[in-house]
Amino acid sequence: MRWSSDEGACTFRGGAVPILRIFDLDQALDFDVGFLGFTQTFRHPFEPGTPYDLGLVREGVELHLSKHFGDGPPGTHVRVEVDDVAAFCDALDAKGYRHARPRHQDQEWGNREVTIHDPFGNRVPFWQPLPKQ
Repeated sequence: MRWSSDEGACTFRGGAVPILRIFDLDQALDFDVGFLGFTQTFRHPFEPGTPYDLGLVREGVELHLSKHFGDGPPGTHVRVEVDDVAAFCDALDAKGYRHARPRHQDQEWGNREVTIHDPFGNRVPFWQPLPKQ
C-alpha cells in the first residue's frame, strides 16, 4: 500500500504487532510457546532488574508480550486468521494442556472460531471464513 501526503510518501511493511500484558514470564512461555506453538524471537529488559519484553512468532504472526505497566492492558483482544480452525483445536487438545480444552464454533456471521484465553485475561480468537453456501 502506498500513502502520500504533503510530507512525502510511506509504504507500510508487514502487519501490526499487538502487545499483550503478562504478569509471569514462565507462565507466559508455557502457554504461548508450549501450548500455542509460538517461537520466542527476543527477550529484552531495558535495564537489569526491569520487566522483560518478549517477541514471539508463529508462521508470520507476531506478538509481543510485556510485563511493563500500561503495555497492553489485561483483556486485550487479538484476532488471528488460520486456515483450519478444527485442525488447530485438535492439535491443541492433543497437548492435554491443563487449563484449556479448545472447541470451535461456527458463527452466524460466517466464520469458524475458537477463542483462547491466556493466563493473564487476554483473548485470542483464531478464526477462518466458512465456505459460502
